[in-house]
Amino acid sequence: MRDMDSWLSEKKEIGRRNAAEAVFEDIRTAIVDRKLALGIRLPSELQLAERYGISRAIIREALRSLQTLGFTQTLTGRGTFVVSESPARQLGGGAYSARDLMEARPCVEIPAAGWAALRRSDEQLSRLTSLCERMDEEEGVREWVRMDAAFHGEIAEASGNAIFRKVVADVRGALSTQSELVEHVRGRRKASNAEHRRILEAIAAGSEQDARAAMAEHLLEVKRSIIGIADDSRAAEKA
Repeated sequence: MRDMDSWLSEKKEIGRRNAAEAVFEDIRTAIVDRKLALGIRLPSELQLAERYGISRAIIREALRSLQTLGFTQTLTGRGTFVVSESPARQLGGGAYSARDLMEARPCVEIPAAGWAALRRSDEQLSRLTSLCERMDEEEGVREWVRMDAAFHGEIAEASGNAIFRKVVADVRGALSTQSELVEHVRGRRKASNAEHRRILEAIAAGSEQDARAAMAEHLLEVKRSIIGIADDSRAAEKA
């Protein structure tokens, strides 16, 4: 317990922008370096918020990513515990693994983007445009993740296919968890915004082929990021 008290007493100065990413990396490093031992219960959200000088909401963002990577597990009413010094082989994402999402998303979202280019309404195009513009300006990870999920959901809606719409809606929670993790660890927000913009432009132009290609490119980059997160974490552990 003395080690935990020593770690907790080390106040950290971090900026508000990318604060969740900084907290995530600091705790991850402490776990990998064994400053926070396996089985130990992390300090409460309030204690962590005081340590880093930020809000509990930002602490929760960081803790979600740690759990998604398999470093910690949060038990209702008991707290968050360190359960591994290395990332899980299959990254979590709510009810679905990262592998589940990587295999399924291209089968649904690529054709959905193509159909959206042919079937979208002016109102749907306006909503997609608004989401892109707001995401370009948004600095908060949680709100950006929410709009990211809404963007993909809106494309499924614009496809006019009820099956695509339902599938994307059903995995929305898992997509948000994955998107939040990717942003915390890889910082892909600007790249994702640019990819979203290319999808939007193709849909606006009514080009099925370009919309499918733009969505395929985006999903491929997300896949590369997810694979890279696991690879980077394992490399850091061995270093």
